[in-house]
Formats: sequence, structure tokens, C-alpha cells
Amino acid sequence: MKRILTLLAAALVLAASLQAQELNNFSFGRQAPVISPEIQADSVTFRLKADYATVVKLSGSWMPNPYGGTVDMTRGANNVWSVKLPLPPAEIYTYNFVVDGVSVNDPQNVLVQRDGTRYLSMLLVPGEKTQNYFEANQHGTVSHPWYDSKILGISRRLTVYTPYGYENNPKKKYPVLYLLHGAGGDEEAWISMGRTAQILDNLIEKGLAEPMIVVMPNGNPGQLAARTLGIAEKQMDRNNPAMRDGYVRSLCEEIVPFIEKNFRAIPKPASRAIAGLSMGGGHTISASNLYPELFDYICPLSAAGSATPEQVAALKKAGVKLYFLACGSADFLFQGSQALDKTLTEQGLDHIYFVSDGGHTWANWRLYLNTFAPKLFK
Repeated sequence: MKRILTLLAAALVLAASLQAQELNNFSFGRQAPVISPEIQADSVTFRLKADYATVVKLSGSWMPNPYGGTVDMTRGANNVWSVKLPLPPAEIYTYNFVVDGVSVNDPQNVLVQRDGTRYLSMLLVPGEKTQNYFEANQHGTVSHPWYDSKILGISRRLTVYTPYGYENNPKKKYPVLYLLHGAGGDEEAWISMGRTAQILDNLIEKGLAEPMIVVMPNGNPGQLAARTLGIAEKQMDRNNPAMRDGYVRSLCEEIVPFIEKNFRAIPKPASRAIAGLSMGGGHTISASNLYPELFDYICPLSAAGSATPEQVAALKKAGVKLYFLACGSADFLFQGSQALDKTLTEQGLDHIYFVSDGGHTWANWRLYLNTFAPKLFK
């Protein structure tokens, strides 16, 4: 009995010791907090605690050379390196530290976005341009349903946004925006980098956009889902005639019916919109060319694609309500957008050609979503 009591006492001492160590870990974080990034009125300070580093630099997408330019950071007390810079204009930027030649993210910053296989720390600078990139008061729901594709021969994952109030009114039906990503992206790209949920939450809450469902598929036909799920990809034979426009056909013939069966979607062309950036812009153009009567709202963004006069005539005959074409003036695909605008104009299809500054970047694609979403389903 004495031995049992001794062992029990020892266990209690060990448990107390472990708890004390855990509390000490939390206490350590409170004793010397490292805040990064810290935005002041007209400046931003980045900090990194790196005890054994000899050279620490900062690289940011707002810098003159966003693909390799850096600024030096200075070692301070407790081996906290820091640099204070002028606050860049309102936008979402990405950045990283370079510690003795090794790129690392900011461990103090919970804001990250995923670009393909890269996770990047975010700097969200407040201002008029970014007001809809912050969280709204009323939030929609983001889910990840799966659909079976007979065309592609696999089960595939979608990202679906449903607006605030969707769950509370089981009789209400909604229009749908099919929002497509670019090369290197997946079904999470528009949520992670595009801030789609935040933008739609804000626009709907302010009464600027109609409450809508947003469907974001994976545009890589061999992928079942984003690579972060660790699912092996199916090898697709691009030269197989049966796979020609396979993803676009799956989108229009499988995803649209799946959404209209499993979500409270209005099954009419006047309640369907399609938009996409870069590769997804090409998919948007292809879908509207192949299925001219499926979508009444068509929005190619920085798109690689074209339409023949006959295809534009078919869209005109179908009664398309909005054709919103957008591209940055410094985009490497700008000439293609110019050519498409010319074709649309020559064929008499009423459309909006929105030209912004800048190039092939998410800064533009978020701007375009902010701009065309209020024009949908009016």
C-alpha cells in the first residue's frame, strides 16, 4: 500500500511538472511578444526572432523587384531582427524573410495564402480598395462537396460558397456564379488568394450584390482535389479526341446539374454566370462558345482565348445579358483581350471592356470580382 501511495505521489508530481512546463511555454510567449507585421499610420514594421542568424532580409511583393528584391533587417534586443518601411498602398501583398539565404514565412503572422504548393505570409493594408477584403459582419458558408465525373472518370472536389442566410430559409433559391481559377491553382485558389468569401460577404451585406451561390471547381482535369489532400492525380491523355474540352464539358454537363440538384440554385440561364482568370478565362470563353445558351453572364478575366464571329453571333442570339471582359494594360495577354474586344464590337455584342493598371496578378482579379459581382443577376 505504501508503495502504491509513493507511485501515486510521484505521478502527481510529474503531472504538475508537465503542467508547469506548459504554462511556462505560454508565459514565455507573453513575456516578450514579437509583433509582425505591425502597421502604423504610414509605416509597417516586420520582426523576426532568429537567435543564430547572421544575415536576415525581407522580400515583399510590393517591392520594385518582387521576385528577388530584398531589404536588410537589423538585429535588436533578444535577437529580434526588424525593419520599418513606408506603408504601401492599400492592397493584399505577400512577403517572406530570407534568413542566411533560406526563405521562411513570418511565424508571428496568422494571415497566409496558398498559391499552388507555396504558402505565403500576407500583408493586408487597409484602405478604400481593400475594404471588402476584410471580414464582414454577416458570413456565408464555404463547403467542399464532391461530384462524380463520368466524362473525366473520377470523383472530384468543389469549393462552394453559400451566402449568409442560406441555411435559415429552406425555400429560397439563389443564382449561381461559376468562378474558375488559373494555371497552377485549384478549387481553393479563389478562396485563399481571391478573398471570394470576404468580397461576396461584404458586397451582399452592403446591398451592392445579389445574394448568390459561388461554385469554384478544380480546373486541372487530372486532379481529384487540391494537392494538399495528398490524392494521386489521374494521368490524362491530352491527345485523346474523347478528352477534348473534357473539363469544360464536365463543368457544363456535370457540375451545373450537380449544383442545381444538390443546392437551392435557380436552374435558368438568367441565374447563371461564369467567370474565370487566365486559364480559367480561357475555360470561360470555351464554355460560352460551346454552350452559348447556358450562361447569361460571361466574364473572362485576363483570358487566354478567342471567339469566332459565328460564336459571338450565337451568344448575341441567346440574349446574353452581360459580357464583362477585363485585363490589365501590362498583362502579357493584353493583346489577346484587345482582339476579343474588337471581335465583340464588330459583331455588335454589347459588352463591357474593363482595362486596369498592372499585369497578370491577383491584385487585378480581386478588383475585377469586386467590379463585376454587383452587375450580376440584375
